Amino acid sequence: MIKTEIITVNPEAIDQAALARAAAVLRRGGLVAFPTETVYGLGAVIYNRDGIKNIFTVKGRPGDNPLIVHIHQCEQVTELAREVPETARILARRFWPGPLTMILPKKEEIPTEVSAGLPTVAIRLPAHPVALELLRQTGLPVAAPSANISGRPSPTRGSHVIADLEGKVDLIIDAGPTGVGVESTVLDLTGPKLRILRPGGVTREMLEAIFGPEMVEAPSQINCRRPLAPGMKYRHYAPQAPLRLLTGDEDQVRRFLQRTAAQAQSAGKRIGIIAYDEDQSPALAVAGVTYLSMGRRANPAEGAERLFHLLRLCDQAGVDEIYAVAPPRQGVGEAVFNRLYKAAGGKVEEIK
Repeated sequence: MIKTEIITVNPEAIDQAALARAAAVLRRGGLVAFPTETVYGLGAVIYNRDGIKNIFTVKGRPGDNPLIVHIHQCEQVTELAREVPETARILARRFWPGPLTMILPKKEEIPTEVSAGLPTVAIRLPAHPVALELLRQTGLPVAAPSANISGRPSPTRGSHVIADLEGKVDLIIDAGPTGVGVESTVLDLTGPKLRILRPGGVTREMLEAIFGPEMVEAPSQINCRRPLAPGMKYRHYAPQAPLRLLTGDEDQVRRFLQRTAAQAQSAGKRIGIIAYDEDQSPALAVAGVTYLSMGRRANPAEGAERLFHLLRLCDQAGVDEIYAVAPPRQGVGEAVFNRLYKAAGGKVEEIK
């Protein structure tokens, strides 16, 4: 256990002195958890190998899972990438700062711990004002996976980070809730097409509007022995209770949830239900049922912003099992589905 300094920063009135302290911690090789517009990240300067190794140790993260490097200005890409195609420049002009990570061929000086031994580096320029100012004051690229214990739901509030990492890292910046709520889109630019390795806030539809559908590859599942990007190979985002991801006709799913709630009540079980406003009914407002809404089904951005917090609320409620309704797989709903799919261990149950 170490003593973790926790500082609260208002994103609309940034405390420069507080961020200067955090930047100093990073420069000397320490670990700092900080907010981005997607989720909170756990950062270390990429050129400090001990700091990078500590990220893996603190999180319990597998060593073959690469890290995303965060920068504060586009010009830093040439410090990290051996080649920067015109496609990357177009994407940067359109989506940076923002929830997009680009995978490019890396320069030799990038430590192997950052890239997990791969010949590529994952780079993003976050949109959160606190992250940008911290990175600017640090003056060096910072590798930062999500600031949670590996495999757990990602942190979208400072309280989530404190619950997971207090006593394990040097400093935590609490700037309140994040905005997007799911991690960045990871886009592989090393081949002839744009390959989405992880869906996120920059959606397939956005990319196709710029480059055309024929140039965007969005495989539902990529089989590889080594993950090319975070969130590809391992079970992620998992709450403490087992999660069942439900698909099927909406009415059929609602009836299934109502039957399940009644059975849980009679058996004295505690269950969590993660669904939508439209799915709520008096039959689900019974003892033993924790009903949590992802918002309106027609607005998947609401579900993205709420998802990880709802999974953690299920942990706090001590439920025995979680039933999650699959979102429509359009726009950022694809990213929400991806996270629930991972949380369910890659299993989907169709309700008929």
